[in-house]
Amino acid sequence: MSTLAPPQASGPLALTQRRIWIIFSALIAGMLLSSLDQTIVSTAMPTIVGELGGVEHQAWITTAYLLATTIVMPIYGKFGDVLGRRNLFLIAIGLFTLASVGAAFAGTFWVFVFFRAMQGLGGGGLMILSQAIIADIIPASERGKYMGPLGGIFGLSAVAGPLLGGFFVDHLTWQWAFYINIPIGIAAFAIAWFALTLPNKKATKRIDIAGVVFLSVATTCLIFFTDFGGSADHGWGAASTWMWGAGLLIAAAAFIVAELRADDPIIPLSLFRNRVFVTATAIGFTLGLGMFAAIAFVPTFLQMSSGTSAAVSGLLMLPMMAGMMGTSIWSGIAISKSGKYKAYPIAGTMLTAAAMLAMTTLAADTPLWLICVFLFFFGAGLGLIMQVVVLVVQNAVGAEMVGTATSTNNYFREVGASLGVAIFGAIFTNNLSEKLTAVFTGAGASPADAGQATATLDPSIMDKLPQALQDGIVTAYADSLAPVFWYLIPFILIAFVLALLLKQIPLSHTSGMVARGEAVSGDEALKLEAEQRAARLSTSSTTPESPRSPEQDG
Repeated sequence: MSTLAPPQASGPLALTQRRIWIIFSALIAGMLLSSLDQTIVSTAMPTIVGELGGVEHQAWITTAYLLATTIVMPIYGKFGDVLGRRNLFLIAIGLFTLASVGAAFAGTFWVFVFFRAMQGLGGGGLMILSQAIIADIIPASERGKYMGPLGGIFGLSAVAGPLLGGFFVDHLTWQWAFYINIPIGIAAFAIAWFALTLPNKKATKRIDIAGVVFLSVATTCLIFFTDFGGSADHGWGAASTWMWGAGLLIAAAAFIVAELRADDPIIPLSLFRNRVFVTATAIGFTLGLGMFAAIAFVPTFLQMSSGTSAAVSGLLMLPMMAGMMGTSIWSGIAISKSGKYKAYPIAGTMLTAAAMLAMTTLAADTPLWLICVFLFFFGAGLGLIMQVVVLVVQNAVGAEMVGTATSTNNYFREVGASLGVAIFGAIFTNNLSEKLTAVFTGAGASPADAGQATATLDPSIMDKLPQALQDGIVTAYADSLAPVFWYLIPFILIAFVLALLLKQIPLSHTSGMVARGEAVSGDEALKLEAEQRAARLSTSSTTPESPRSPEQDG
Protein backbone atom coordinates (compact mmCIF):
# COMPACT_ATOMS: atom_id res chain seq x y z
CA MET A 1 0.00 0.00 0.00
CA SER A 2 1.25 3.52 -0.77
CA THR A 3 2.67 5.44 2.15
CA LEU A 4 0.92 8.53 0.86
CA ALA A 5 -2.56 7.13 0.80
CA PRO A 6 -4.71 6.34 3.82
CA PRO A 7 -6.46 2.94 3.84
CA GLN A 8 -9.17 2.75 1.21
CA ALA A 9 -12.11 0.41 0.94
CA SER A 10 -11.71 -2.43 -1.48
CA GLY A 11 -14.00 -2.65 -4.47
CA PRO A 12 -15.48 0.19 -6.54
CA LEU A 13 -15.88 3.71 -5.17
CA ALA A 14 -19.39 5.05 -4.55
CA LEU A 15 -19.56 8.32 -6.52
CA THR A 16 -22.46 9.94 -4.69
CA GLN A 17 -23.19 13.64 -5.21
CA ARG A 18 -21.83 14.38 -1.74
CA ARG A 19 -18.52 12.66 -2.49
CA ILE A 20 -18.27 14.42 -5.86
CA TRP A 21 -18.59 17.84 -4.19
CA ILE A 22 -16.00 16.90 -1.55
CA ILE A 23 -13.52 15.87 -4.26
CA PHE A 24 -14.36 19.02 -6.22
CA SER A 25 -13.47 21.14 -3.16
CA ALA A 26 -10.00 19.57 -3.14
CA LEU A 27 -9.54 20.48 -6.81
CA ILE A 28 -10.68 24.08 -6.22
CA ALA A 29 -8.14 24.42 -3.39
CA GLY A 30 -5.33 23.12 -5.60
CA MET A 31 -6.23 25.36 -8.54
CA LEU A 32 -6.49 28.41 -6.27
CA LEU A 33 -3.02 27.71 -4.89
CA SER A 34 -1.45 27.65 -8.36
CA SER A 35 -3.36 30.45 -10.10
CA LEU A 36 -3.23 32.97 -7.23
CA ASP A 37 0.54 32.64 -6.96
CA GLN A 38 1.15 33.66 -10.57
CA THR A 39 -0.66 36.98 -10.40
CA ILE A 40 0.78 37.89 -6.98
CA VAL A 41 4.36 37.24 -8.13
CA SER A 42 3.95 39.24 -11.35
CA THR A 43 3.05 42.32 -9.29
CA ALA A 44 5.89 41.85 -6.80
CA MET A 45 8.53 40.97 -9.44
CA PRO A 46 10.14 44.44 -9.82
CA THR A 47 10.72 44.58 -6.06
CA ILE A 48 12.01 41.00 -5.92
CA VAL A 49 14.60 41.43 -8.67
CA GLY A 50 15.65 44.77 -7.22
CA GLU A 51 16.37 43.31 -3.77
CA LEU A 52 18.00 40.11 -5.05
CA GLY A 53 20.11 41.91 -7.67
CA GLY A 54 18.73 40.28 -10.80
CA VAL A 55 17.15 43.12 -12.77
CA GLU A 56 19.03 42.26 -15.98
CA HIS A 57 18.03 38.59 -15.69
CA GLN A 58 14.45 38.96 -14.46
CA ALA A 59 13.03 37.16 -17.52
CA TRP A 60 14.44 33.98 -15.99
CA ILE A 61 11.78 34.13 -13.25
CA THR A 62 9.05 33.70 -15.85
CA THR A 63 11.06 31.40 -18.11
CA ALA A 64 11.96 28.97 -15.31
CA TYR A 65 8.34 28.59 -14.22
CA LEU A 66 6.98 28.34 -17.76
CA LEU A 67 9.62 25.79 -18.80
CA ALA A 68 9.04 23.55 -15.79
CA THR A 69 5.24 23.75 -16.11
CA THR A 70 5.21 22.95 -19.82
CA ILE A 71 7.65 20.04 -19.51
CA VAL A 72 5.70 18.25 -16.78
CA MET A 73 2.22 18.66 -18.28
CA PRO A 74 2.37 15.54 -20.50
CA ILE A 75 4.20 13.61 -17.76
CA TYR A 76 1.50 14.25 -15.17
CA GLY A 77 -1.19 13.46 -17.73
CA LYS A 78 0.28 10.10 -18.76
CA PHE A 79 1.44 9.00 -15.32
CA GLY A 80 -2.00 9.88 -13.93
CA ASP A 81 -3.61 7.51 -16.46
CA VAL A 82 -1.10 4.74 -15.64
CA LEU A 83 -0.49 5.12 -11.89
CA GLY A 84 -3.59 6.93 -10.62
CA ARG A 85 -3.99 10.63 -9.92
CA ARG A 86 -4.38 10.88 -6.14
CA ASN A 87 -0.75 10.56 -5.09
CA LEU A 88 0.42 12.71 -8.02
CA PHE A 89 -1.98 15.47 -6.95
CA LEU A 90 -0.62 15.33 -3.39
CA ILE A 91 2.95 15.42 -4.73
CA ALA A 92 2.12 18.46 -6.89
CA ILE A 93 0.67 20.35 -3.90
CA GLY A 94 3.63 19.36 -1.74
CA LEU A 95 6.18 20.46 -4.35
CA PHE A 96 4.45 23.79 -4.87
CA THR A 97 4.17 24.52 -1.14
CA LEU A 98 7.77 23.52 -0.30
CA ALA A 99 9.04 25.57 -3.26
CA SER A 100 7.10 28.57 -1.91
CA VAL A 101 8.96 28.22 1.40
CA GLY A 102 12.28 28.04 -0.49
CA ALA A 103 11.45 31.09 -2.64
CA ALA A 104 10.47 33.13 0.42
CA PHE A 105 13.82 32.43 2.10
CA ALA A 106 15.97 32.65 -1.05
CA GLY A 107 18.97 34.85 -0.40
CA THR A 108 20.19 35.18 -3.99
CA PHE A 109 18.56 35.67 -7.34
CA TRP A 110 19.52 32.29 -8.84
CA VAL A 111 18.38 30.37 -5.77
CA PHE A 112 15.05 32.16 -6.17
CA VAL A 113 14.90 31.14 -9.86
CA PHE A 114 15.55 27.51 -8.85
CA PHE A 115 12.60 27.51 -6.47
CA ARG A 116 10.39 29.18 -9.11
CA ALA A 117 11.21 26.26 -11.42
CA MET A 118 10.35 23.87 -8.59
CA GLN A 119 7.02 25.66 -8.20
CA GLY A 120 6.43 25.09 -11.90
CA LEU A 121 6.93 21.34 -11.40
CA GLY A 122 4.04 21.43 -8.94
CA GLY A 123 1.89 24.00 -10.73
CA GLY A 124 1.81 22.05 -14.00
CA GLY A 125 0.49 19.02 -12.13
CA LEU A 126 -2.21 20.96 -10.31
CA MET A 127 -3.60 22.29 -13.58
CA ILE A 128 -3.60 19.01 -15.54
CA LEU A 129 -4.64 16.68 -12.73
CA SER A 130 -7.57 18.91 -11.71
CA GLN A 131 -9.01 18.77 -15.22
CA ALA A 132 -8.40 15.01 -15.51
CA ILE A 133 -9.91 14.20 -12.09
CA ILE A 134 -13.06 16.09 -13.06
CA ALA A 135 -13.30 13.76 -16.08
CA ASP A 136 -12.80 10.78 -13.76
CA ILE A 137 -15.75 11.61 -11.51
CA ILE A 138 -18.16 13.56 -13.76
CA PRO A 139 -19.70 12.35 -17.07
CA ALA A 140 -19.00 14.62 -20.06
CA SER A 141 -22.73 15.37 -20.31
CA GLU A 142 -22.60 17.07 -16.87
CA ARG A 143 -18.95 18.17 -16.75
CA GLY A 144 -19.43 21.67 -18.14
CA LYS A 145 -21.08 23.03 -15.00
CA TYR A 146 -18.07 21.88 -12.95
CA MET A 147 -15.34 23.01 -15.35
CA GLY A 148 -16.83 26.51 -15.56
CA PRO A 149 -16.09 27.33 -11.90
CA LEU A 150 -12.58 25.87 -12.28
CA GLY A 151 -12.02 28.34 -15.11
CA GLY A 152 -13.54 31.05 -12.94
CA ILE A 153 -10.80 30.49 -10.35
CA PHE A 154 -8.32 31.98 -12.84
CA GLY A 155 -10.52 35.04 -13.23
CA LEU A 156 -10.78 35.49 -9.47
CA SER A 157 -7.01 35.10 -9.07
CA ALA A 158 -6.31 37.61 -11.83
CA VAL A 159 -8.10 40.27 -9.80
CA ALA A 160 -7.14 39.23 -6.24
CA GLY A 161 -3.49 38.53 -7.10
CA PRO A 162 -2.40 42.06 -8.13
CA LEU A 163 -4.24 43.56 -5.15
CA LEU A 164 -2.57 41.18 -2.68
CA GLY A 165 0.81 41.51 -4.39
CA GLY A 166 0.60 45.29 -4.30
CA PHE A 167 -0.47 45.24 -0.64
CA PHE A 168 2.42 42.95 0.34
CA VAL A 169 5.00 45.07 -1.49
CA ASP A 170 3.64 48.39 -0.17
CA HIS A 171 2.91 47.43 3.45
CA LEU A 172 4.82 44.20 4.26
CA THR A 173 7.63 42.54 2.27
CA TRP A 174 7.74 40.71 -1.06
CA GLN A 175 8.30 37.44 0.83
CA TRP A 176 4.64 37.52 1.81
CA ALA A 177 3.79 36.73 -1.83
CA PHE A 178 5.16 33.27 -0.98
CA TYR A 179 4.30 33.05 2.72
CA ILE A 180 0.62 33.20 1.74
CA ASN A 181 1.03 29.95 -0.21
CA ILE A 182 2.06 28.03 2.91
CA PRO A 183 -1.32 28.01 4.75
CA ILE A 184 -3.20 27.65 1.45
CA GLY A 185 -0.92 24.75 0.46
CA ILE A 186 -1.27 23.01 3.82
CA ALA A 187 -5.07 23.40 3.66
CA ALA A 188 -5.15 22.13 0.05
CA PHE A 189 -2.97 19.13 0.98
CA ALA A 190 -5.18 18.28 3.97
CA ILE A 191 -8.38 18.56 1.94
CA ALA A 192 -6.91 16.41 -0.84
CA TRP A 193 -5.55 13.85 1.63
CA PHE A 194 -8.94 13.21 3.21
CA ALA A 195 -11.28 14.03 0.32
CA LEU A 196 -9.51 12.74 -2.77
CA THR A 197 -10.50 9.07 -2.56
CA LEU A 198 -9.24 7.82 -5.91
CA PRO A 199 -7.76 4.40 -6.76
CA ASN A 200 -4.02 3.81 -7.02
CA LYS A 201 -2.74 1.71 -9.92
CA LYS A 202 0.37 -0.10 -11.09
CA ALA A 203 2.00 0.28 -14.49
CA THR A 204 1.50 -2.81 -16.65
CA LYS A 205 3.82 -1.66 -19.46
CA ARG A 206 7.32 -0.21 -19.59
CA ILE A 207 7.37 3.54 -18.88
CA ASP A 208 8.34 5.63 -21.91
CA ILE A 209 11.55 7.16 -20.50
CA ALA A 210 12.93 8.03 -23.97
CA GLY A 211 9.73 9.88 -24.81
CA VAL A 212 9.90 11.86 -21.56
CA VAL A 213 13.54 12.83 -22.20
CA PHE A 214 13.12 13.87 -25.86
CA LEU A 215 9.89 15.76 -25.16
CA SER A 216 11.59 17.61 -22.30
CA VAL A 217 14.55 18.51 -24.54
CA ALA A 218 12.22 19.66 -27.33
CA THR A 219 10.21 21.79 -24.91
CA THR A 220 13.38 23.34 -23.45
CA CYS A 221 14.65 24.20 -26.94
CA LEU A 222 11.25 25.69 -27.83
CA ILE A 223 11.13 27.95 -24.76
CA PHE A 224 14.70 29.20 -25.29
CA PHE A 225 14.13 29.58 -29.05
CA THR A 226 11.18 31.89 -28.38
CA ASP A 227 12.97 33.68 -25.52
CA PHE A 228 16.11 34.34 -27.54
CA GLY A 229 14.12 35.37 -30.59
CA GLY A 230 11.99 37.82 -28.64
CA SER A 231 14.86 39.38 -26.68
CA ALA A 232 16.75 42.53 -27.59
CA ASP A 233 20.10 40.87 -26.82
CA HIS A 234 19.69 38.13 -29.44
CA GLY A 235 16.70 38.54 -31.78
CA TRP A 236 15.39 36.40 -34.63
CA GLY A 237 18.47 36.96 -36.76
CA ALA A 238 20.97 35.66 -34.19
CA ALA A 239 22.77 32.34 -34.74
CA SER A 240 22.19 31.43 -31.08
CA THR A 241 18.43 31.73 -31.58
CA TRP A 242 18.44 29.34 -34.52
CA MET A 243 20.71 26.88 -32.72
CA TRP A 244 17.85 26.43 -30.25
CA GLY A 245 15.49 26.14 -33.24
CA ALA A 246 17.64 23.39 -34.75
CA GLY A 247 17.74 21.62 -31.39
CA LEU A 248 13.93 21.78 -31.29
CA LEU A 249 13.61 20.11 -34.71
CA ILE A 250 16.13 17.37 -33.86
CA ALA A 251 14.55 16.62 -30.47
CA ALA A 252 11.03 16.63 -31.98
CA ALA A 253 12.12 14.14 -34.66
CA ALA A 254 13.76 11.92 -32.01
CA PHE A 255 10.58 12.13 -29.91
CA ILE A 256 8.40 10.95 -32.81
CA VAL A 257 10.74 7.97 -33.42
CA ALA A 258 10.68 7.13 -29.70
CA GLU A 259 6.88 7.25 -29.61
CA LEU A 260 6.61 4.92 -32.59
CA ARG A 261 8.76 2.36 -30.75
CA ALA A 262 7.41 2.76 -27.20
CA ASP A 263 5.21 0.12 -25.57
CA ASP A 264 3.15 2.82 -23.89
CA PRO A 265 4.06 6.23 -25.39
CA ILE A 266 3.74 9.35 -23.27
CA ILE A 267 1.83 11.03 -26.14
CA PRO A 268 0.41 8.25 -28.34
CA LEU A 269 0.58 9.28 -31.99
CA SER A 270 -2.76 7.54 -32.48
CA LEU A 271 -4.33 10.60 -30.81
CA PHE A 272 -3.54 12.57 -33.95
CA ARG A 273 -5.72 10.24 -36.00
CA ASN A 274 -8.69 11.39 -33.91
CA ARG A 275 -10.27 14.21 -35.93
CA VAL A 276 -12.13 15.78 -33.01
CA PHE A 277 -9.02 15.75 -30.80
CA VAL A 278 -6.84 17.29 -33.53
CA THR A 279 -9.36 20.03 -34.34
CA ALA A 280 -9.96 20.96 -30.69
CA THR A 281 -6.21 20.94 -29.93
CA ALA A 282 -5.53 23.11 -33.00
CA ILE A 283 -8.13 25.59 -31.69
CA GLY A 284 -6.27 25.67 -28.37
CA PHE A 285 -2.93 26.21 -30.14
CA THR A 286 -4.10 29.11 -32.33
CA LEU A 287 -6.02 30.61 -29.41
CA GLY A 288 -2.85 30.44 -27.32
CA LEU A 289 -0.94 32.30 -30.03
CA GLY A 290 -3.41 35.19 -30.04
CA MET A 291 -4.85 35.23 -26.54
CA PHE A 292 -1.73 35.21 -24.38
CA ALA A 293 0.03 37.79 -26.54
CA ALA A 294 -2.87 40.19 -26.04
CA ILE A 295 -3.13 39.52 -22.30
CA ALA A 296 0.63 40.00 -21.89
CA PHE A 297 0.78 43.56 -23.23
CA VAL A 298 -2.56 45.20 -22.48
CA PRO A 299 -1.88 45.61 -18.71
CA THR A 300 1.35 47.53 -19.43
CA PHE A 301 -0.50 49.93 -21.71
CA LEU A 302 -3.23 50.41 -19.08
CA GLN A 303 -0.59 51.08 -16.44
CA MET A 304 1.07 53.75 -18.58
CA SER A 305 -2.12 55.37 -19.81
CA SER A 306 -3.78 55.51 -16.38
CA GLY A 307 -0.64 56.44 -14.44
CA THR A 308 -1.54 54.01 -11.65
CA SER A 309 0.46 51.31 -9.88
CA ALA A 310 0.60 47.72 -11.10
CA ALA A 311 -1.75 46.66 -8.31
CA VAL A 312 -4.38 49.28 -9.11
CA SER A 313 -4.04 48.91 -12.89
CA GLY A 314 -4.70 45.20 -12.39
CA LEU A 315 -8.23 46.21 -11.43
CA LEU A 316 -8.65 47.60 -14.94
CA MET A 317 -8.47 43.97 -16.13
CA LEU A 318 -11.51 43.17 -13.98
CA PRO A 319 -13.98 43.57 -16.91
CA MET A 320 -12.07 40.97 -18.92
CA MET A 321 -12.12 38.52 -16.02
CA ALA A 322 -15.80 39.21 -15.37
CA GLY A 323 -16.60 38.43 -19.00
CA MET A 324 -14.48 35.28 -18.92
CA MET A 325 -15.98 33.97 -15.68
CA GLY A 326 -19.54 34.78 -16.75
CA THR A 327 -19.46 33.03 -20.12
CA SER A 328 -17.32 30.15 -18.83
CA ILE A 329 -19.85 29.28 -16.12
CA TRP A 330 -22.87 30.00 -18.32
CA SER A 331 -21.63 27.95 -21.29
CA GLY A 332 -20.80 25.03 -18.97
CA ILE A 333 -24.32 24.98 -17.56
CA ALA A 334 -25.86 25.40 -21.03
CA ILE A 335 -23.82 22.52 -22.47
CA SER A 336 -24.84 20.27 -19.58
CA LYS A 337 -28.50 21.05 -20.31
CA SER A 338 -28.43 20.72 -24.10
CA GLY A 339 -25.61 18.22 -24.68
CA LYS A 340 -24.36 20.42 -27.56
CA TYR A 341 -21.02 22.21 -27.57
CA LYS A 342 -20.12 23.22 -31.13
CA ALA A 343 -21.82 26.64 -31.12
CA TYR A 344 -19.80 27.98 -28.21
CA PRO A 345 -16.28 27.93 -29.73
CA ILE A 346 -17.75 29.40 -32.93
CA ALA A 347 -19.41 32.26 -31.03
CA GLY A 348 -16.33 32.65 -28.81
CA THR A 349 -13.86 33.04 -31.67
CA MET A 350 -16.16 35.55 -33.40
CA LEU A 351 -16.51 37.59 -30.22
CA THR A 352 -12.76 37.48 -29.52
CA ALA A 353 -11.92 38.54 -33.08
CA ALA A 354 -14.42 41.43 -32.86
CA ALA A 355 -12.88 42.58 -29.57
CA MET A 356 -9.38 42.44 -31.09
CA LEU A 357 -10.61 44.43 -34.09
CA ALA A 358 -11.95 47.06 -31.69
CA MET A 359 -8.59 47.17 -29.89
CA THR A 360 -6.80 48.08 -33.13
CA THR A 361 -8.37 51.54 -32.62
CA LEU A 362 -6.53 52.11 -29.32
CA ALA A 363 -5.09 55.60 -29.08
CA ALA A 364 -3.70 57.84 -26.36
CA ASP A 365 -7.08 59.55 -25.96
CA THR A 366 -9.18 56.35 -25.89
CA PRO A 367 -11.20 56.59 -22.65
CA LEU A 368 -10.51 53.91 -20.06
CA TRP A 369 -14.17 52.95 -19.84
CA LEU A 370 -14.19 52.10 -23.55
CA ILE A 371 -11.03 49.98 -23.19
CA CYS A 372 -12.78 48.15 -20.34
CA VAL A 373 -15.74 47.44 -22.65
CA PHE A 374 -13.36 45.98 -25.25
CA LEU A 375 -11.74 43.83 -22.57
CA PHE A 376 -15.10 42.61 -21.29
CA PHE A 377 -16.06 41.24 -24.70
CA PHE A 378 -12.55 39.86 -25.21
CA GLY A 379 -12.86 37.92 -21.95
CA ALA A 380 -16.40 36.82 -22.76
CA GLY A 381 -15.16 35.32 -26.03
CA LEU A 382 -12.35 33.44 -24.29
CA GLY A 383 -14.77 32.09 -21.69
CA LEU A 384 -16.82 30.47 -24.46
CA ILE A 385 -13.77 28.59 -25.77
CA MET A 386 -11.18 27.64 -23.17
CA GLN A 387 -13.02 25.18 -20.92
CA VAL A 388 -15.23 23.93 -23.77
CA VAL A 389 -12.18 22.83 -25.80
CA VAL A 390 -10.90 20.75 -22.87
CA LEU A 391 -14.34 19.14 -22.48
CA VAL A 392 -14.44 18.29 -26.20
CA VAL A 393 -10.97 16.69 -26.08
CA GLN A 394 -11.84 14.57 -23.04
CA ASN A 395 -15.11 13.44 -24.61
CA ALA A 396 -13.34 12.42 -27.84
CA VAL A 397 -11.05 9.78 -26.28
CA GLY A 398 -11.47 6.65 -24.21
CA ALA A 399 -11.58 6.78 -20.41
CA GLU A 400 -8.11 5.23 -20.17
CA MET A 401 -6.56 8.18 -22.08
CA VAL A 402 -8.34 11.15 -20.48
CA GLY A 403 -5.26 12.43 -18.65
CA THR A 404 -3.00 12.03 -21.67
CA ALA A 405 -5.45 13.82 -23.98
CA THR A 406 -6.04 16.63 -21.46
CA SER A 407 -2.34 17.26 -20.92
CA THR A 408 -1.53 17.11 -24.65
CA ASN A 409 -4.22 19.70 -25.38
CA ASN A 410 -2.87 21.99 -22.64
CA TYR A 411 0.70 21.41 -23.80
CA PHE A 412 0.00 22.63 -27.33
CA ARG A 413 -1.88 25.65 -25.98
CA GLU A 414 1.20 26.55 -23.90
CA VAL A 415 3.40 26.06 -26.98
CA GLY A 416 1.15 28.47 -28.87
CA ALA A 417 1.33 30.94 -25.99
CA SER A 418 5.14 30.81 -25.91
CA LEU A 419 5.37 31.44 -29.65
CA GLY A 420 2.75 34.18 -29.57
CA VAL A 421 4.26 36.13 -26.68
CA ALA A 422 7.76 35.89 -28.18
CA ILE A 423 6.92 36.74 -31.79
CA PHE A 424 4.35 39.45 -31.19
CA GLY A 425 6.21 40.70 -28.13
CA ALA A 426 9.21 41.35 -30.35
CA ILE A 427 7.03 43.32 -32.79
CA PHE A 428 5.55 45.36 -29.94
CA THR A 429 8.81 46.09 -28.12
CA ASN A 430 10.76 46.96 -31.30
CA ASN A 431 8.06 49.42 -32.39
CA LEU A 432 7.82 50.81 -28.86
CA SER A 433 11.57 51.29 -28.53
CA GLU A 434 11.72 53.27 -31.78
CA LYS A 435 8.75 55.45 -30.89
CA LEU A 436 9.88 56.14 -27.30
CA THR A 437 13.36 57.07 -28.50
CA ALA A 438 11.77 59.52 -30.93
CA VAL A 439 9.64 60.98 -28.12
CA PHE A 440 12.65 61.61 -25.87
CA THR A 441 14.87 62.99 -28.65
CA GLY A 442 11.97 65.22 -29.68
CA ALA A 443 11.94 66.57 -26.13
CA GLY A 444 15.62 67.56 -26.47
CA ALA A 445 17.45 64.49 -25.17
CA SER A 446 20.56 63.18 -26.90
CA PRO A 447 20.28 59.80 -28.66
CA ALA A 448 22.30 58.15 -25.86
CA ASP A 449 20.16 59.73 -23.12
CA ALA A 450 16.99 58.85 -25.02
CA GLY A 451 18.06 55.22 -25.25
CA GLN A 452 18.82 55.14 -21.53
CA ALA A 453 15.48 56.76 -20.68
CA THR A 454 13.64 54.28 -22.89
CA ALA A 455 15.35 51.28 -21.27
CA THR A 456 14.65 52.44 -17.70
CA LEU A 457 11.16 53.92 -18.17
CA ASP A 458 8.98 53.00 -15.19
CA PRO A 459 5.23 53.70 -14.78
CA SER A 460 5.87 55.08 -11.28
CA ILE A 461 7.75 58.10 -12.67
CA MET A 462 5.13 59.05 -15.26
CA ASP A 463 3.46 61.67 -13.07
CA LYS A 464 6.85 63.37 -12.49
CA LEU A 465 7.36 64.04 -16.20
CA PRO A 466 6.10 67.10 -18.11
CA GLN A 467 2.56 66.66 -19.44
CA ALA A 468 3.69 66.86 -23.07
CA LEU A 469 6.20 64.07 -22.49
CA GLN A 470 3.59 61.96 -20.72
CA ASP A 471 1.23 62.36 -23.67
CA GLY A 472 4.01 61.38 -26.08
CA ILE A 473 4.84 58.22 -24.10
CA VAL A 474 1.21 57.10 -23.92
CA THR A 475 0.83 57.76 -27.65
CA ALA A 476 3.95 55.66 -28.32
CA TYR A 477 2.49 52.78 -26.32
CA ALA A 478 -0.87 53.00 -28.08
CA ASP A 479 0.66 53.32 -31.56
CA SER A 480 2.92 50.30 -30.86
CA LEU A 481 0.22 48.07 -29.34
CA ALA A 482 -2.72 48.70 -31.68
CA PRO A 483 -1.01 47.27 -34.83
CA VAL A 484 -0.11 44.07 -32.96
CA PHE A 485 -3.82 43.18 -32.81
CA TRP A 486 -3.95 43.24 -36.61
CA TYR A 487 -1.34 40.45 -36.59
CA LEU A 488 -3.27 38.47 -33.97
CA ILE A 489 -6.68 38.61 -35.65
CA PRO A 490 -5.77 36.12 -38.45
CA PHE A 491 -4.95 33.47 -35.84
CA ILE A 492 -8.29 33.97 -34.12
CA LEU A 493 -9.98 33.69 -37.54
CA ILE A 494 -8.13 30.39 -38.12
CA ALA A 495 -9.53 29.23 -34.77
CA PHE A 496 -12.99 30.29 -36.01
CA VAL A 497 -12.63 28.14 -39.16
CA LEU A 498 -11.45 25.21 -37.03
CA ALA A 499 -14.47 25.68 -34.77
CA LEU A 500 -16.73 25.44 -37.82
CA LEU A 501 -15.00 22.14 -38.71
CA LEU A 502 -15.32 20.78 -35.17
CA LYS A 503 -17.45 17.67 -35.27
CA GLN A 504 -20.40 17.49 -32.88
CA ILE A 505 -20.47 14.08 -31.20
CA PRO A 506 -22.74 12.98 -28.34
CA LEU A 507 -21.44 13.73 -24.85
CA SER A 508 -20.79 10.62 -22.79
CA HIS A 509 -23.10 9.91 -19.84
CA THR A 510 -20.45 7.82 -18.07
CA SER A 511 -17.60 9.21 -16.01
CA GLY A 512 -14.06 7.94 -16.49
CA MET A 513 -13.89 5.92 -13.27
CA VAL A 514 -17.24 4.28 -13.93
CA ALA A 515 -16.20 3.43 -17.50
CA ARG A 516 -13.01 1.80 -16.17
CA GLY A 517 -14.94 -0.16 -13.51
CA GLU A 518 -13.33 1.77 -10.64
CA ALA A 519 -16.54 3.38 -9.37
CA VAL A 520 -20.33 3.27 -9.49
CA SER A 521 -22.70 6.22 -9.64
CA GLY A 522 -26.35 7.16 -9.26
CA ASP A 523 -28.68 4.78 -7.40
CA GLU A 524 -26.03 2.08 -7.46
CA ALA A 525 -23.62 4.41 -5.63
CA LEU A 526 -26.22 5.24 -2.96
CA LYS A 527 -26.89 1.52 -2.43
CA LEU A 528 -23.15 0.71 -2.22
CA GLU A 529 -22.50 3.56 0.22
CA ALA A 530 -25.37 2.36 2.44
CA GLU A 531 -23.94 -1.16 2.43
CA GLN A 532 -20.46 0.11 3.28
CA ARG A 533 -21.84 2.27 6.09
CA ALA A 534 -23.80 -0.66 7.51
CA ALA A 535 -20.70 -2.86 7.35
CA ARG A 536 -18.65 -0.24 9.24
CA LEU A 537 -21.32 0.14 11.92
CA SER A 538 -21.58 -3.63 12.29
CA THR A 539 -17.81 -3.94 12.67
CA SER A 540 -17.56 -1.12 15.21
CA SER A 541 -20.46 -2.38 17.33
CA THR A 542 -19.19 -5.97 17.50
CA THR A 543 -16.67 -6.70 20.30
CA PRO A 544 -14.73 -9.97 20.63
CA GLU A 545 -16.17 -12.34 23.24
CA SER A 546 -14.85 -15.58 24.72
CA PRO A 547 -16.72 -18.74 23.68
CA ARG A 548 -19.76 -19.44 25.85
CA SER A 549 -20.06 -22.77 27.62
CA PRO A 550 -23.21 -24.90 27.42
CA GLU A 551 -23.79 -24.16 31.09
CA GLN A 552 -23.76 -20.40 30.41
CA ASP A 553 -26.20 -20.90 27.57
CA GLY A 554 -28.46 -22.89 29.87
